[in-house]
Amino acid sequence: MKKQLLLFLFLLTATVSKAQTEYITKTNIQYYDQATNKSDSYIAERCVMDIYLPKDTKNFATIVWFHGGGITQGNKEIPEYLKNKGYCIVGVNYRLSPNVKAPAYIEDSAAAVAWVYNNIEKYGGDPSLVFLSGHSAGGYLVSMVGLDQKYLAKYDIDSNRIAGLIPFSGQYITHFTVRKERGIPEKQPFVDEYAPLFHVRADAPPLLLITGDREMEMLGRYEENAYMARMMKIAGHKDTRLYELEGYGHNMTEPAFPLLVKEVNRIIELKKKKK
Repeated sequence: MKKQLLLFLFLLTATVSKAQTEYITKTNIQYYDQATNKSDSYIAERCVMDIYLPKDTKNFATIVWFHGGGITQGNKEIPEYLKNKGYCIVGVNYRLSPNVKAPAYIEDSAAAVAWVYNNIEKYGGDPSLVFLSGHSAGGYLVSMVGLDQKYLAKYDIDSNRIAGLIPFSGQYITHFTVRKERGIPEKQPFVDEYAPLFHVRADAPPLLLITGDREMEMLGRYEENAYMARMMKIAGHKDTRLYELEGYGHNMTEPAFPLLVKEVNRIIELKKKKK
């Protein structure tokens, strides 16, 4: 009985403590430097992000979230499910096609991630616990920044520092918008330097691929993810996994968010054990 009472008090204290955590949101932070913003009005307008973070908290993990929309539409967001979990969430905007062409939006994504690495510690975050996630086009951008090392190398950041890549229904051949910019039909498979598949490697950060049902997803999105998972394993990557959410189509974010949180917590625990 005494043990049960102690357990109850512990859980109650933890719940109250969690409930008392306050969060603040900072909006429209420009992630390029002042000179770059002044040189291009579209960059100044579009290349901004919102930051949602726990107040008066130290060493929290950060999830950088990239919105979907085919690289032609959409806006930054802080997903509701990810709030009040003890994490910092960064919602990123990036330039859109046809206003710009590849690799501009990938470069924007890398610049946003670099900003997080260079600044999150000032807000109390742990730079060793930065995770990248996003849906559809956002999943594609996450994968390109995490796998093609040249984008973050521009900022002297090793992409292998990323704690985990958790793309939702990302594209793994060359993105259809990149193909459209080149006059390649949407249903014509194509793989070049703008395809995450081109950059499979053994030393990449942990990779969790999440898709909707293979019979309900857009085009061959599940199969692209399955092939990506297979090729990463063949390349020698030790921490690639694939989840298929049966019964859900391409808009599968709601059932995927709990898997994202579970993956973040898994990696946090693994890092604790290594210390």
